[in-house]
Amino acid sequence: MQFVFCTCQPGAEGALKREVAHRASEWRFAYSQSGLVTFKLPEPTTIEAFAAPRLVFARTLGLSAAQVKPESGATSSSRPTVGESLDPMTQALWETPGLRELAQAATTLHVWTRDPGVPGDRGYEPGQTDTDLETRQAILDSAPEGNTLGRGLQTGGVVMDVIRMAPGWWWVGCHRAAARYERWPGGTPPLDTPEAMISRAYLKIAEALRWSALPAEAGDQWVELGASPGGASQALLDRGMKVIGVDPAVVDPSLEENPNFRHLRRRVMDAPRRDFIGCRWLAADLNVAPRYTLDAVEALVARPDSTIRGMLLTLKLADWELAAPEKLSEYAQRVQGWGFRDVRFRQLAHNRQELCMAALKSRSQRRLRR
Repeated sequence: MQFVFCTCQPGAEGALKREVAHRASEWRFAYSQSGLVTFKLPEPTTIEAFAAPRLVFARTLGLSAAQVKPESGATSSSRPTVGESLDPMTQALWETPGLRELAQAATTLHVWTRDPGVPGDRGYEPGQTDTDLETRQAILDSAPEGNTLGRGLQTGGVVMDVIRMAPGWWWVGCHRAAARYERWPGGTPPLDTPEAMISRAYLKIAEALRWSALPAEAGDQWVELGASPGGASQALLDRGMKVIGVDPAVVDPSLEENPNFRHLRRRVMDAPRRDFIGCRWLAADLNVAPRYTLDAVEALVARPDSTIRGMLLTLKLADWELAAPEKLSEYAQRVQGWGFRDVRFRQLAHNRQELCMAALKSRSQRRLRR
C-alpha cells in the first residue's frame, strides 16, 4: 500500500494539507474530497511498518487499500444516503483484490459515513448511524472464511476501515489502534446526551474529556470561562463535578438551580481571583481569537496561588491561518511557559471551525486507557 487516507471535518482539508506538509513533508498530496484527503508515500509500505505522525486535523488516518464502486452511478458530488443496496456492495468488496487478505490481518471492522457537513449545521452531528451499523453487520455476515474481524480490538491492533462516501461508493483502508481515539469508528466517540441538552458545548466538552484522558473525578471543582448558555457546565455537572461558570451573559435556569453550580456574572478579567482558589480544572470556550483566550486563561493560571492542574480550551479559528503549524507551536509554547508541560491539540469531531487544546502539568497525569 502506498497511499495514506485522512478523514477530517469538511472545510478543514486545507489546514490538514498544510499540517502534513509541515509534519510529513515526504508525503505527496494525491486526492481531495470533502472530508477526505489522500497522500502518496515515497514507497509502498505495510500496516505493520507504517508510522504516522499525530495530526491535529486528521480525525482518522490510515493506509488506503481500495475503493469499492460496483456501479457507475457513484460520483464525487454524491452524498451518503440511507437507500443503498448492500448485497452488490458487499459482493464487490470481497471481490476486490487484497481485501480478503486485509480481513485476515485486521481484528475489528469500523464503518462510518463521511461527514455531509460541519457539525451543528442543520442539526447534523457526527457519529455512527443505524445504516453504518447495518452495513457493518452485512460486511461481517458476508466476510470470507478465516477472517478475524470479529476477534476484538487490542491496543495496537489492526482495524479495517470502510467509509461510506456516497451511495455505491465505499473507501476501504486500515489503521492501527494505538491511541484511544483510534479505537472509535471514524474517530468519533459514542456519547450519552440528555434529552434537554442546553447547547452543543455539551458535546464538545464530553468528547474533550474522552479524548484528553484528563483525570478529573466526581466532586472536583472546575472553573469555566465563557459558560453561557451552559452546555459544557451541564456536561460537567452530569459527571458529578462542581462548576464555577464565569460569563456576563445569562445561563440556563436549570444550572442556577443546581447546588453544584455557581455563576459569576462578570467578565473574566473582573472576577476576583480568590474565587478560584481550590479549583483543579479549567475549561474555556470564548468567542475570541486564540491569543485572547490564552490572555484570559493566563490571568488565572499563571499565578503563584493557582491550583489549576489541567485545562480544556476551545480555540476559535475565524481564519484558518490561525491553525498554521507555527501558530499551534506558538500557542503550545505559551501554555508550557505556565508550567503545563503536556500540551496537545485535536480538532474534535464535534468542533466547528475551532480546535481543542488539552493541557496538563505532566503527561503522567493522563488516565490509563480504558
